Amino acid sequence: MLNKRKKKATMEEKMNVLRAGVLGSNDGILTVVGVLFSVGAATSNRFTILIAGLADLVACALSMSAGEYASVSVQRDTEKSAVEEEATNLKNNYSEQINIVKQYYQNKGVSLQTANLIAKQLMEKEDRVATLVNIKHGINMGQYLNPWMAAWSSMFSAALGGLFPLVAMTYAPSNSRWLATILAVIISVGLTGMISAKLGKSNIKYAVLRNIVVGIITMAIHYYVGQLI
Repeated sequence: MLNKRKKKATMEEKMNVLRAGVLGSNDGILTVVGVLFSVGAATSNRFTILIAGLADLVACALSMSAGEYASVSVQRDTEKSAVEEEATNLKNNYSEQINIVKQYYQNKGVSLQTANLIAKQLMEKEDRVATLVNIKHGINMGQYLNPWMAAWSSMFSAALGGLFPLVAMTYAPSNSRWLATILAVIISVGLTGMISAKLGKSNIKYAVLRNIVVGIITMAIHYYVGQLI
């Protein structure tokens, strides 16, 4: 049983790493291309565009990293607080906690007799605190990603995602750099949409189309903003 729980937690961690990576990559793509289109519409100087894009790429990567670290840290702190609270509840009022578990399964349509049996068996196990934390707070103990793993994953993917439009804009021939950048963004955001849909088991076509539309809108807005400068 312990081995199965451990494997499940490990898979959850892997999924969280991928989630942080996909979000970071998508944010890196759209943030960097936004700056590139604004600056590129205002000037044709490649060095200026490159410096602006690089500065934004670094800022975006660090921002995503800090955000993921803070978010996952809050999740871990919440779990720790819930565990401490339920451990205290078990110590001070064990019978009430059994009734809570019993009521939980009754609310799900389980008969009173079966709910009594389930509650008794679960509360006799060593991981009864985990049972209470899950039932009362909706938290699966031990399945939160390490904050540093989330931070590194998000930072690396944001930087990598931002490189696609940056390279296209600064190194493509002058007469095709806009088209190259647009294609780079469409392909990259489409890919992140596909991956996110697979992770979330949602409609792939819708996710890809949504990301592409958002990417095109982002480029259009920043391009016209750059022309106003």
